[in-house]
Amino acid sequence: MAFEIPADLHPDLTPLAWLLGTWRGRGHGEYPGIERFQFAQEVVFGHDTRPFLTYYSRSWIVDEDGEIIRPAGMETGFWRVKPGNTLEVVLAHNTGITEGWLGQFDGPKIQLALDHGYHAPSAKTVSDGHRLYGLVEGELFFAYDMATPEHELQPHLWSTLPRA
Repeated sequence: MAFEIPADLHPDLTPLAWLLGTWRGRGHGEYPGIERFQFAQEVVFGHDTRPFLTYYSRSWIVDEDGEIIRPAGMETGFWRVKPGNTLEVVLAHNTGITEGWLGQFDGPKIQLALDHGYHAPSAKTVSDGHRLYGLVEGELFFAYDMATPEHELQPHLWSTLPRA
């Protein structure tokens, strides 16, 4: 599918223009104490002419046939490009967690590290995290490694999402 850079995209965002649009696909997850699972995911990157991308992700736990069992994680936020191919990302989750991420991009490869996090009193604590986004054979690849006070940094989620 051909992709065009929107004429009204803020110039700072040109290196991330490949992210714009809706991506839908499936992924897998696991973590100590959580049985391995499959999920469907939709990720939407947008813009409104200002120097940030809007971001929204939602997912559903699915069975082996891809049928939805129940809703899962949701997150929304903003991606800001800074000098030196640096990214600042802020996210809020339906689970009561908010996060600030810092990272770098190099073409269609984005690496983020958790900078600061907040969790509501009833939410789980995430003590560290790494995210990887990339364009692989025309699809958005996503991987998330997570640490909690009980468990060291390790793979948690990964997905591949074709452009919708």
